Amino acid sequence: MKTVRIIGVPEHFNLPWHMAIEEGAFEERGIDLQWTDIPEGTGRMCQMLADEETDLAIILTEGLIKSISEGNKSKIIQEYIASPLLWGIHVAADSHFKTISELANAKAAISRFGSGSHLMAYVNAQNEGWNTENLQFEIINNLEGAKKGLANGDADYFMWEHFTTKPIVDAGLFRRLGDCPTPWPCFVIAATTNFIEKNDSVLKHILEVINDYTTEFKQIPSIDRTLSNRYEQQLEDIKKWLSITKWSQNQINLNTYEKVIDTLLELNLINERLPHHKALH
Repeated sequence: MKTVRIIGVPEHFNLPWHMAIEEGAFEERGIDLQWTDIPEGTGRMCQMLADEETDLAIILTEGLIKSISEGNKSKIIQEYIASPLLWGIHVAADSHFKTISELANAKAAISRFGSGSHLMAYVNAQNEGWNTENLQFEIINNLEGAKKGLANGDADYFMWEHFTTKPIVDAGLFRRLGDCPTPWPCFVIAATTNFIEKNDSVLKHILEVINDYTTEFKQIPSIDRTLSNRYEQQLEDIKKWLSITKWSQNQINLNTYEKVIDTLLELNLINERLPHHKALH
């Protein structure tokens, strides 16, 4: 049995992995796939890949590409979610901010630098026509930290996946001012170059299993109810999320990759153009 370490956020996107693990699909191929939830998100996962504390990660496209450009010895082995991620823009329920435009000089809560919440604050600022040099940040680590940070006034707004934060909005802790979708497919499967070089056949088996699961995922009877119960989401929210989410079984295409690179360069988040062969397996 080959032990493989994999990490990802504790969100509904990753249910196909958990189902495959729980149903023994990887064990049938001689693989002990050990999953660890990382609530801090992409910034933390990039660090874990760089430090080889994991072999694989389900990670945000833009965060990983930025990290690889900074020397992280990892590669994208496949696109995972082909649709954009819908980032909700949240303030504390009692905040005086009423519109996104009012946040131009406000402080953003982020899980850590290099995370999706950090990079998407730049994308949102660009969309709004703000000067990105004026952006201010407060590190809050995770969703629990964001609740405290906004309530205490340590930060003014927080960007996180729309449906994951919806229960917090429904509970009256956050107020959502709007959404900012990623301009590209949001999640990829990443592996360290060390793992790729030594485990080619293992990697093929892992991709075959997860691609079988994601191909059929939406057709599973009552999958919406399963997701709703497991992730404590309203059924109507899950149905909406399922309708806009598309899983991928292919490598990320070069046009998408170049769009991410162009945006990161334009926002001064990377220093030079990273050739695709350094980032894509």
